[in-house]
Amino acid sequence: MMHAVPRSVQVAADRSRQLGLPEISVTPSAGRLLMMLAQLTHAMRVLEIGTLGGYSTAWMAEGLAPGGRVTTIEVDAARAAAAVETFRLGDIGERVDVRHGTGLGVLASLRAERAGPFDLVFIDADKENSPNYFEAASMMTRPGGVIVIDNVVRHGEIADASSKDANVIGSREAIRRAGQAPGVSTAVLQTVGTKGYDGMVIAMVGRAQG
Repeated sequence: MMHAVPRSVQVAADRSRQLGLPEISVTPSAGRLLMMLAQLTHAMRVLEIGTLGGYSTAWMAEGLAPGGRVTTIEVDAARAAAAVETFRLGDIGERVDVRHGTGLGVLASLRAERAGPFDLVFIDADKENSPNYFEAASMMTRPGGVIVIDNVVRHGEIADASSKDANVIGSREAIRRAGQAPGVSTAVLQTVGTKGYDGMVIAMVGRAQG
């Protein structure tokens, strides 16, 4: 059975193509999974690290509980500004807060603001920093909340212990830290589709973090 794509998601997809952004957004099936995770966690507060064109942001915004909000972080100023316009055009502007800056820098600012706790966190930025993003996000996620780390299988390269690729090393370390984090339950979901062979970590926080 085919499901209709929400208008905000279609607007984000169209705008990403028009702006010539890299074709590295999540797949439609992964986007729908993120929307469902937002629904399952009854998400009022969602945090995303890596906005790009706002495609995954729109999916999660569609899964928010009434009055909910997505805070999304984008390091590129032009992309951040374009995303704000994309969300306005998709009629979800009031549900999305775009923060421009480095991932770790904005995360520190959010902690200083006492933002959160977040119900759902999606990490999809520079992979070498995925472990650090996970560490920061885990301290800002409520018990029962979910953290998703994208692109961790990397066409199977994650299994190559000799790899010198910073993205592979970062993804492997993110898996290790998530798997060893106290009170956190994790699973690695492997995916095969239009973007090839990849996967994501899905981690559920089981108790309050420090």
